[in-house]
Amino acid sequence: MTANHIASVLCRASPQQALDFLGDGLTLGQWALGCWQTEAVGGGVVRGHSLFDDTPSWVRPVVDGARLTVTYHVGGAPDALAPRIHATVEPDAATGGCRIALHASRGADMDDARWLRLVRCHELEVLLIQARLERSAAADTAQILKPR
Repeated sequence: MTANHIASVLCRASPQQALDFLGDGLTLGQWALGCWQTEAVGGGVVRGHSLFDDTPSWVRPVVDGARLTVTYHVGGAPDALAPRIHATVEPDAATGGCRIALHASRGADMDDARWLRLVRCHELEVLLIQARLERSAAADTAQILKPR
């Protein structure tokens, strides 16, 4: 039996802002605890490092604008990436914001400790995403409203 986990949060940023943020490999390095401080390595791939043990990791975010999703192809080397994590953005018509969710499936090679860490990380990461997006959205609004 495969275990799945979804962590989600409501956000006061537009769906497009959220999708752009989630699909940017460099901003991934601001919220993904397993791939911190990303840098571009070519071909849409970024390299970062785990805040837990400093091991390097590589990620290629693939955006599907029509479905408002990002699939993160993740691996321990740039030529060994597999689609393991998915982000979805759901527009919230009532607020003009959106719901952002991170989806993970437990791989057969994942022991209990690694799965628990992934689950806890995603629960925190959606809050980091929310905070960064809302801060950015507030700054954009302040700039628009600034008297000239």
